[in-house]
Amino acid sequence: MSLLVQAYLLEKYGPRLGLDALAEVLGSTKNSLYNQISQGTCPVPTYVDGGKRWAAMEDVAEYFDQRRKTAS
Repeated sequence: MSLLVQAYLLEKYGPRLGLDALAEVLGSTKNSLYNQISQGTCPVPTYVDGGKRWAAMEDVAEYFDQRRKTAS
C-alpha cells in the first residue's frame, strides 16, 4: 500500500473518513454512496460506529492503489 497515499489521507482526514469525506475523495455524492452501500457495490468497505458510517483510511488508500494498478 502506498505510504504517500496513506500520509495524504491521514493528514487531511484522519484515521477514518465519514461519508462526506469519502464522497469527496471518491468524487461522488453522499446520496450516491448511501445507494452503493445499500446495494453492496460501494468500492470501499464501510462500517458503523457510534451511529455513523465510516471508512478506514487504509481501505481508501488500498482502493486507490488498486485503481492505479488497473489503469496501467
